Amino acid sequence: MERIQGYLNQFHPIVWVLLLGTVLSRGAVFMTIPFLSIYLSKTMAMHPILIGITVGISHFVATFAGFIGGHLSDRYGRKPIMLISLFGLAFVFFGFSVAVFPLAFILLNALNGLCNSFFEPTSQALIADLTDKEKRMKVYSLRYTAINVGASVGPLLGAYLAYVSANATFIITGVVYLGYAICLLYLMNRLKIATTTQVKSTVTFMNSLKIMKNDKALSYLIIGGILVNIGYSQLQSNVPLHLENTVENGVYVFSVLLSINAIMVVLLQMPISHLTEKYRPMQVMVVGALMLSIGLILFGFVNEWILAIVAVVFITVGEILIFPSNSVLIDQLAQENMRGIYFGAGQFRKIGGFLGPMLGGVLLSGIGGNWMFLLISIISLSSILLFVIGNRVQNSVLSTKAV
Repeated sequence: MERIQGYLNQFHPIVWVLLLGTVLSRGAVFMTIPFLSIYLSKTMAMHPILIGITVGISHFVATFAGFIGGHLSDRYGRKPIMLISLFGLAFVFFGFSVAVFPLAFILLNALNGLCNSFFEPTSQALIADLTDKEKRMKVYSLRYTAINVGASVGPLLGAYLAYVSANATFIITGVVYLGYAICLLYLMNRLKIATTTQVKSTVTFMNSLKIMKNDKALSYLIIGGILVNIGYSQLQSNVPLHLENTVENGVYVFSVLLSINAIMVVLLQMPISHLTEKYRPMQVMVVGALMLSIGLILFGFVNEWILAIVAVVFITVGEILIFPSNSVLIDQLAQENMRGIYFGAGQFRKIGGFLGPMLGGVLLSGIGGNWMFLLISIISLSSILLFVIGNRVQNSVLSTKAV
């Protein structure tokens, strides 16, 4: 019991609440969003390009809104930004359950992207505010694991509920977000978490833009992340459409692939992170981009479920290497009073999540899945050049500081 208590005492209670909330909310989201393209195709009879726009609009909004949300959290505190975002997400999914027009889905998913882009960088910044520097790598790894614990269960529940009642998945997700918001509000008030744990920023929005522009290492990280996200976004947008046409019981196979992806991350993320600790984050991301590209190429040749599993294994290893390293690197680059802004700037990489589904949808309907995945993999692979250059820039900056 003392050992467990000692482990729990490593992090602030609010950090544990955020980790638990991540498990529940991500599980609910993975029960719905990955199947949104299939739902829109069958229920709304939407064209693949329009589906791509609907799925990708959240990433497009998040591209710009994340920086604004991070800036607001630095100026006015983490608490109001996080709570408004959670209540907004509850509204989004309740809205999905009653929407009957394509435009409604586009607008709601845009709001989804807005709220997520406000919540994600703000919650990561709050975790850093409440955690000692030497423990942040561990807590970021736990957060990423929490995301995938939820994601390992969500797709299987989503596949089942999709046949029972698709609207039920939207309602359940809305309830989870609403409960998360109420619980966080209560605990923040009880533990008096507002703005006392952060260094308030006096940097104006325009000045923060100039700072971001001059941080070359961050710029290379973001551009490389955009290219990676173009590839990774195919897993939840065009992969299910491709599997429906190439594999028997494609929807079920897709749900299994997502669960395999999440379970692998839960089991392998901590061991792989331990093995890669001696390398710089951008070096780790180079290997991750290579693994992701290989997985995308394999998806182009999928005609049976075994090859699909092999493809998702490569993508998962790439994911494990890339995304936690991204959070660590942003934390290393961020100034103490601009942590929210830096994490918000990291959201610019989500433009790849907007372009990816649209580009993939156009290529899928125009030249077929084989060539589509090959071309997308080349785009993702080109991110390696950006990461290599970014690594050199970071090394140069560190050397200058050492002198």
